[in-house]
Amino acid sequence: MYDSFAHVGGRLATGLRDLTTDLAALDGEGWWAVVVDYEGKVSCARFDQVRHAPLPPAGPWHGPGARQWRSSLDRAAYERGVQAIREHIRQGEVYQANLTRILTAPLPPEADPLALAHRLAERNPAAYAAVISLPGRTVVSASPELYLSRDGAVVESRPIKGTGATEADLLDKDYSENVMIVDLVRNDLGRVAAVGSVQVPALCVPEAYPGSVHLVSTVRARLEPGKGWPELFSATFPPGSITGAPKSSALRIINELEPEPRGPYCGAVGWVDADRGTAALAVGIRTFWISGQEIRFGTGAGITWGSDPRREWQETELKASRLIALASRFGGDR
Repeated sequence: MYDSFAHVGGRLATGLRDLTTDLAALDGEGWWAVVVDYEGKVSCARFDQVRHAPLPPAGPWHGPGARQWRSSLDRAAYERGVQAIREHIRQGEVYQANLTRILTAPLPPEADPLALAHRLAERNPAAYAAVISLPGRTVVSASPELYLSRDGAVVESRPIKGTGATEADLLDKDYSENVMIVDLVRNDLGRVAAVGSVQVPALCVPEAYPGSVHLVSTVRARLEPGKGWPELFSATFPPGSITGAPKSSALRIINELEPEPRGPYCGAVGWVDADRGTAALAVGIRTFWISGQEIRFGTGAGITWGSDPRREWQETELKASRLIALASRFGGDR
């Protein structure tokens, strides 16, 4: 198979030409696969051969055992974290903060990331599915959430906030959580948008996904002349839906409470076509990343004053259970 490749946005990219950490390269030329860690590590890979194509073939997936996954926060620690965030809210430091835990498992040497990508595509299809394999790391994503799309000067974000097993499970807390994040995204985009161009075409629309229902909103803006990818990331990253509001306070609290780095989880995963001025970068949720002989996966929940610690833990379980099960099976058919 290929040493480095990307399959994202229905395109197969091969023939790695450049690998850079400079976001300004995305305003230059060529087609780029992009992975940006939550902590800010940038990987932009320019490929020479890019064509519309299905996923390349792969054999069966060999994943870890279901009981081999360990969590960076166990249930008791996670629920204590929820209570800590509620105390920060009570003190007026933050309105909302996302609390994440990272699941890690050993990976058999014969594991093929493409086989995992096939498994997710067949059993958990996602609008922004991607597999990006670069030197030292591979990301396999089934993200349903758009961080940023771009068509010329028009940029769009579709934050997801509010989760239930069914639409009937969504609470008032979920709707208020979504509206808070929409305000944050509006403000972030407003820092690089032409005056008066920020709009919200859709607010709190319930959308069904495999295993869950989410509330999704759309925020759209037109970039101010002279603003490009470095300015867009500076204004909007990390994505508001997986940090909190106000973002600066949420970032500080997250750093205090989470014992392991998020990596590509809650970062950005996708593609940029610099020649055509188009792009689609997903929020790195529902995302696995592989380095060495370990596979990782993140899951989290947005915490507000109305949060119940037990329910928030259950939300992280709901978000993770389907995908962890798909990644945990040995051999057999894909």
